Amino acid sequence: MSNDGIVEVGPDVYLVAGTSTNWVIVKDGDSATLVDAGYPKDRERLLASLAAVGVSPAAVEAVLITHAHNDHLGAAEYLRRTHGTPVLMHREELPHARREFLHQVSVGQVLANGWRPGVLPWAVHALRAGGKTHVPVVDPQPFPREGRLDVPGRPLPVPTPGHTDGHCAYQLPDTGTLITGDALVSGHPTSRQQGPQLLPRMFHRDRSRALDSLSALEELDADVLLPGHGPIVRTTARAAVEHARELAARDGRPS
Repeated sequence: MSNDGIVEVGPDVYLVAGTSTNWVIVKDGDSATLVDAGYPKDRERLLASLAAVGVSPAAVEAVLITHAHNDHLGAAEYLRRTHGTPVLMHREELPHARREFLHQVSVGQVLANGWRPGVLPWAVHALRAGGKTHVPVVDPQPFPREGRLDVPGRPLPVPTPGHTDGHCAYQLPDTGTLITGDALVSGHPTSRQQGPQLLPRMFHRDRSRALDSLSALEELDADVLLPGHGPIVRTTARAAVEHARELAARDGRPS
């Protein structure tokens, strides 16, 4: 199935393209798990994507957050406040989601990198989508237990710190799918690299740690990777990680 940026990548698993960022819907009958929630101004697009795959917003059993940047957190508090949907994430990401602090690329970093192709057009686009809007989650929750979560798709959290301190990918072992968030992407308006890669340096809280976290992904049994930015990657997790490492080794530029 493909419908206006909605791609069914496996049984009841959908990748949705929002404003330069993706979210994932994992269905189980009439209910679903939502992984990430787009930019703040992607809310109507997100609600429309749920409707397109036959899920009511009230039937979303949980929103799983890869990390609490605005382009992934956008509609999470709306769903929590309006429908009581729990918003779950790694424990290290909770204060970030509450906006006790914000580890996100700064205006100064964007301006310093403004000479790079695509950076300034992306920044304008991001601001219009709500990239600087204050969107805290009032009551984010840590995962209730170790191992697979008892929500549609039974995803397995895979901690991948570096992009943010509490970044987390999610494996769907039953479908061979890995939701990588921003730990591993396949494209970005500010990148001229092709295929699986790290985001450009300015976006990472700790790029060295983000590079190390690729080790958590490469041993996973997955051959469909759903990144936070860019198209689906249909290859093994190991092959994707090897490609990202090769690109990172070539990229010696400062942030």
